[in-house]
Amino acid sequence: MPTRKLVTRYEDDLRLFPDLWHKVGLGLGLAIVLLFPFWVSASWLTVGNHALVAIVGAVGLMVLTGFAGQISLGHAAFLAIGAFTTAVLGERWQVPFWLCLPAGGAVATAVGVAAGLFALRLRGLYLAIVTLGLLYLVAHTLESYPSLSGTGGAKSVGMYVTFGQSPAEMRDVYEKMAYGPVILDWDQKLYFIFLVVAVLVAWAARNLTRSNAGRTMMAVRDQDLAAAALGVNPVRAKLLAFATSSFIAGVAGGMFALQQRTVTVEYFNLQISVEYVAMIVLGGIGTVWGAVAGAVAFVILGKLMQTLAPSLPYIGQLPTGLQTAVLFSILVIVVLVIEPLGLFGLWLRVKRYFLAWPFRY
Repeated sequence: MPTRKLVTRYEDDLRLFPDLWHKVGLGLGLAIVLLFPFWVSASWLTVGNHALVAIVGAVGLMVLTGFAGQISLGHAAFLAIGAFTTAVLGERWQVPFWLCLPAGGAVATAVGVAAGLFALRLRGLYLAIVTLGLLYLVAHTLESYPSLSGTGGAKSVGMYVTFGQSPAEMRDVYEKMAYGPVILDWDQKLYFIFLVVAVLVAWAARNLTRSNAGRTMMAVRDQDLAAAALGVNPVRAKLLAFATSSFIAGVAGGMFALQQRTVTVEYFNLQISVEYVAMIVLGGIGTVWGAVAGAVAFVILGKLMQTLAPSLPYIGQLPTGLQTAVLFSILVIVVLVIEPLGLFGLWLRVKRYFLAWPFRY
């Protein structure tokens, strides 16, 4: 059964917001995200910033795994590259953060394309093993050069707004500032910056799915031999997917570094890569909506599970680090048993119900 109204023109089919209800939903969503930092407490504002970082990282992985069908367990490596590139540029040359983020993405892109060249003939578990090796290679490289990773594997991150800004002026960025009648503290300023980045990345990924490049990725994902027979270049499509995914992941790593203000090599481990895979699986493989919904759900549910886990039987007896992991693993299994398409599949069920209402077929 279709999940949208029948259209007879290509212009209507290509619209991002084709009808009134899409526009109403856009308006309500925009109002919620703009008012969110003024309504919630400081701890939940931090959760919101984490969710925005996760959205960018999940969209990056969705391009590679969801659009092109290339399984990756090395996503944390690109996050680490973006984070430490942002830290080094800010510490040594006081580069503004709005240049550090794309620079981190560019460095991650170079590494991603190099890794993609070795992975072109691989698929499935073999490709996952290669990307896993990339993760440990990047971690070993960072640890071997203290000038990159900092003393003891920890690197401080400065957020400069303009060139030539002194460290004292940089510290003023972390204080409350008035922007006309609105007074914003550090976390609120960071929230709006991250919100702009997340919206741009999601919008770009959504348009990618409607472009020729996005369609070639999906054709290679579904059947690369058939796509090649129809004139699609699988090598080019896979390399483009690796480049796009690693660039977005590098930007997400830079965002994480700006929020944490100190980054460590140990943080970017296999668990982070698995968490991002869980996000896109929970949200729904192959859709930008699934990446966004999965990232938001993962971060918010993680916060709630940290609160509930100690009071649950059996779960509360586990070590603190395992409680949230076990609960979330159970949740992902339940969701996938009920709906293999994840949250996106549940959303399609709701749309189909109201599209056919008051009938039940």
